Amino acid sequence: MLFFILISFVIIQRLAEVAIAKRNEKRMLAQGAYEVGATHYPYMVTMHVCFFISLIVEVIFFNRSISPLFPIFLVFFLFVQLLRVWCLAALGSFWNTKIIILPDANVVKSGPYTFIRHPNYVVVCLEIILLPLMFQAYFTAVAFTLLNLAMLSVRIPTEEKALREATNYEDKFKKKISAS
Repeated sequence: MLFFILISFVIIQRLAEVAIAKRNEKRMLAQGAYEVGATHYPYMVTMHVCFFISLIVEVIFFNRSISPLFPIFLVFFLFVQLLRVWCLAALGSFWNTKIIILPDANVVKSGPYTFIRHPNYVVVCLEIILLPLMFQAYFTAVAFTLLNLAMLSVRIPTEEKALREATNYEDKFKKKISAS
């Protein structure tokens, strides 16, 4: 029961984020923005959908139980959710699931972006590890952590290149560490 409550919460959260991203995308495109990395985006979406399918299948069909470390993982997960909200709030209308570039925009360097370049990617990495670990779904944790790292090895350089070429990204972040 706890698994279904938590997984439902996260899936509903993702669907709400997709709606926010679509709204932000429309607004930015109307201001002259353009998309970068469109070729890898469907693979990223597929990976995230497959993550949830794998997690659900592993927990239900392999009868995984709640981890003895569940309370610790849950506290970390809740902290990660706060970090997610902080990322979305800091980026505001610039936040998106796609790489949408608004030429000559001032890059956001507030909130968690004060400390690292890609905190939202850190959030996703932590969620992909924490959710399965809460329910001892070790295959899903390992497999999708590796798949996500492979995806980010393409996505982050694509995003940074586009930001360097079209915005003040280089000036804002030349001394900040990358999450990659």
